Parts: sequence; structure tokens; C-alpha cells
Amino acid sequence: MALATRTDRRPSTPRTLWDSSVGKKSVMAVSGLIMLGYLVVHMLGNLKIFFGPEEFNGYAHWLRTLGEPFLHHEWALWIVRVVLVAAVVAHAVCAYQLSRRDIKARPVRYAHKRRRAGYATRTMRWGGVILGLFIVWHLLDLTTLTVNERAWAGHPYENVLATFSTWYGNTIYLVAMTALGLHVRHGFWSAAQTLGQGSARLDRTLKFLANALALVLFAGFVSVPVAVMTGMVN
Repeated sequence: MALATRTDRRPSTPRTLWDSSVGKKSVMAVSGLIMLGYLVVHMLGNLKIFFGPEEFNGYAHWLRTLGEPFLHHEWALWIVRVVLVAAVVAHAVCAYQLSRRDIKARPVRYAHKRRRAGYATRTMRWGGVILGLFIVWHLLDLTTLTVNERAWAGHPYENVLATFSTWYGNTIYLVAMTALGLHVRHGFWSAAQTLGQGSARLDRTLKFLANALALVLFAGFVSVPVAVMTGMVN
């Protein structure tokens, strides 16, 4: 008598986590915190522009030599870029899949209107789209210098001034930073809850930290174009 063979295979633990809503929210939380850490460092680096061109250009050069001689020229920078791209893709994919899952779970509109969510909550999706488009623009503007008409290769300080000397450069940046502030405000609190750090006692503290962090990032990033527009940095 032939032994029966099992054709069904249990999915692996990573696959099970990925397929679950909790798993996707966890991926969004971790990837979001990775991007948040980068934003804090990036903002602090941007503030070096207030110390003059030599300081700012020196910082930009240091980023390309980070890790030398153990790492080759720009390797550390490319490692950071790869990690960031992976975090952005994972974040966006999970956000899209959770959104589609939420729509399928309630195909019929509610008979009674639910309590309106906060402004940041209701604009998270569009905010993510705006930030995604801004990342593309930002890279074309200050990394590849494709859309920066007055770009000067090898002179980051002058390129920043060239960008924020145009009305459209300022408009795009200010809209994106507003979306970023709202996204961070809601996302930080949500990530803390997803990763198990939230509780009834900590909710107020987490909301305060989320608001403070969003405000600091918004003010830090926006201070650069404002300084260029007002002539404080020239």
C-alpha cells in the first residue's frame, strides 16, 4: 500500500507575517522609523548651510568619503541609499496593500458617518504620494542636477542657492515639507502603537513627541529656503 504524500505545504513564518495586516503594519513602522532617522540626520546636515559655503561643501565632500579607507569612495553613501530605497519601497507597498485590503473589507458605504479623523490621518495617503513625487524631483534637482538650470557640479552650496532662488523650487519644497510634517506627526504615533510602545498612559506623551518631532523637522527643513529667500544665506 502506497504511502500518501502531502501536497500542502505550510507557508513560512516570514510569508505568514507578510500576508497579515499586523505584519504589514510592522514593516511600515520599521521602514518609517528608518526613514525618520535619516530625515533627522539629513536636516542637521542641511543646517550647516548657515555656516557658509566652505562648511557646507566640506560636509557634502565628507559624505562621499565616509568610511574611507576601509570602504571605497562613496560606498557608505550608496549603502545608505540602498537601505533608504528598500525602506521607501517596503513602506509604499505595504501602505498600498493595506489600503486595498481596507477597501475590500467594507465595499458598502457606512449607513452612518463615522467620526471624522484628524486632518493628518485623512491626508496620509495623498501625503505619501506627494512625498514620493518630491523625492524624484529632489534627486533630479540636487543629486543629478538634471532640472537645476543653474547647477554647478561639485558646488552643493551654490546649487542649493540656485534651487531656492526660483519660485517653483521654493513652492515644491514648501508643499513637500508641509506634507512631511503631517506624515511624521501621524506616522510616528502609529508606528509606536504598532510596535507595542503605546498604551492609555503613554498616548498623550507619544502624541506630544509626534507633534514636537514633526514641528522640528518642518522648521529645520523650511529654514533653508526661507533663509535664501530673505537673503540670510547668499
